Amino acid sequence: MSEKTVFNTSPGITPLLQVSTTVRWMRENLFSSPLNAVLTLLSAWLIWKTVPAFFDWAVVRAVTGAKTAAACRAPDAGACWSFVYEKWGFILFGVYPIDQQWRPAIVVVLTVALLIASCNRSLWGKGLAVLWPLGILIGGVLMWGGVFGLPFVETTQWGGLPLTLIIAIIGMIAGFPLAVALALGRRSNLPAIRAICVGFIELLRGVPLISVLFMASVMIPLFLPRDVTIDKLLRALVGYSVFFSAYLAEAIRGGLQAIPKGQYEAADSLGLSYGQKMFKIILPQALKLVIAPMVNNFIGQFKDTSLVIIIGIFDLMMTTRTALSDPAWLGFYREAYLFIGMIYFSFCFFMSRYSQWLETHLHRGHRRS
Repeated sequence: MSEKTVFNTSPGITPLLQVSTTVRWMRENLFSSPLNAVLTLLSAWLIWKTVPAFFDWAVVRAVTGAKTAAACRAPDAGACWSFVYEKWGFILFGVYPIDQQWRPAIVVVLTVALLIASCNRSLWGKGLAVLWPLGILIGGVLMWGGVFGLPFVETTQWGGLPLTLIIAIIGMIAGFPLAVALALGRRSNLPAIRAICVGFIELLRGVPLISVLFMASVMIPLFLPRDVTIDKLLRALVGYSVFFSAYLAEAIRGGLQAIPKGQYEAADSLGLSYGQKMFKIILPQALKLVIAPMVNNFIGQFKDTSLVIIIGIFDLMMTTRTALSDPAWLGFYREAYLFIGMIYFSFCFFMSRYSQWLETHLHRGHRRS
């Protein structure tokens, strides 16, 4: 008869083991050295000083049901979320006709749905090649109107979050192929093509985005015939796309340089053409290597859409500033910028987490929580 070992599973043992594990984790991660101990204590002190005070201002003493700003100006009042409640429509959609604001709202929901669908690996390829053009077409019909009984709305009346998403997504979609072409051209063996690509990239990277938008909005019309006009939003999209492509091209070039020379030689030995070699062998590997830099560019360019304010386009930042200029609701800057800050953070955090998942999925990164 075999003997069975009986372990002590008394209720008092498990909590002790948990405490021991917690203490060991804190010693290894928070107090592993004198410097880490000081930083841990300093961080704890900052959290203790800021988090309770913020919670008290944003939740405990917050004003939510006020119809005017007077109730928010009481000495003991906290955050005035009534301002956000009263102005959220203008902040999100700008001067788009109020009775038609359901249309840009659908565009925002459609965009978020397309971004989520892009995370589904089963849709990669032909699925997304159909969904994105179809989604852009539907979004354009909804925003412009003029068909299916929808009133026509000029681009000068577009604003807020839908316009920010349009500038960012169209700029990224249009700029990515140009960035690939520039990266390949910069590594070309033809001196003329290489010189043109190098000059284009260095010129765009050497000037701020504001100057590019200013040139696209103000200077280009000066060189056009008097009877030729180009929509301001279209001009901004072109300037934004070419500027974005210059930065993204350098990230892609870094991936191309990281590919071992043997990969090029193997492709040549198989008798593949330049296009087959690049688009079937080299580029897929290079793009996997630079997922993090590319997403970093995407995040930066998404936030840089706020710079279109300089040319008078009513993006999310511009509509917020305009809402704050209402004499009846002056002074609630913290609530307004916290509101749109959470919107920017949500989209940027989604892109960051997706890039981490993509790196792990493609076996090019480490699993991190």
